[in-house]
Amino acid sequence: MSIKQIIKRGLEYIFKGVPNNVIEVKISYLSPDARLADKKIIVTGGGRGLGYAMAKRFVEEGAEVLISGRNEEVLKKAADKLNCKYLLLNVKDIGSFSGFLSKAEDMLGGLNSLVNNAGISLHENGILNVSEDQFDAQFQTNLKGGYFLSKEFISLCRRNNNKDIKKILFVSSETSVTVDDRPYGLTKAAMNSLVQGLAYRFVSEGYRINAIAPGVTASDMTGVKVDENLYCYNKVTNRYYLPEEVAEIACFLLSDISNALNGQILVCNEGKTINARWK
Repeated sequence: MSIKQIIKRGLEYIFKGVPNNVIEVKISYLSPDARLADKKIIVTGGGRGLGYAMAKRFVEEGAEVLISGRNEEVLKKAADKLNCKYLLLNVKDIGSFSGFLSKAEDMLGGLNSLVNNAGISLHENGILNVSEDQFDAQFQTNLKGGYFLSKEFISLCRRNNNKDIKKILFVSSETSVTVDDRPYGLTKAAMNSLVQGLAYRFVSEGYRINAIAPGVTASDMTGVKVDENLYCYNKVTNRYYLPEEVAEIACFLLSDISNALNGQILVCNEGKTINARWK
């Protein structure tokens, strides 16, 4: 958790009192049924947090999985636990994408699914607190990286004359369906447009391109611990989310069960961002 978040929470406790509500989440899983047995999946940012939870679920469902990221120590530990493969990748290094995908394809024995999960948030309070470097870093990581990695993925599948159903899944955010002046929210709103644009353009070639848009999920990036109280008193749904429950939705979208869905942004926050007239 950042210093700003700690100070903010401390001030809220002073003026509103320390919340004594406790929320524990029980996650329901579909029974493992090898529903991803034919999938060869890359998960960017797969060494921790939601990326790790998704990779774990994919492996449990029989997929061949490769996780990527910038920290080899983190990736190796995660890959050992998950029994999957890993490759170093900096999503800002656009020039490395072609070689990365070719090597990943060799390691997986094929390639038909890509999960664009890598992302950062610098948690600015608003436009007056945003520097040019902060703006560029978030757009390069959250939007530009996934944009060009998807381009290379589609190009590779075309070169291979891949006739299978190909899946691309983007990790957006609940902020993508609300107004925002912060770079993070803007990158996710643009991502939603990209998802639907790609989905419509490439559906005739056998692509299914969708996004999950989680609410605040326990991770290093958000500062929320998975083993802490998930109660969040300033949210209409009163809680944070666990990466495992979001990963279950991702698993569904990569499976052939969801082939009728294309260009969909599934907001995983129990309807918190619905624009109800009685708000």
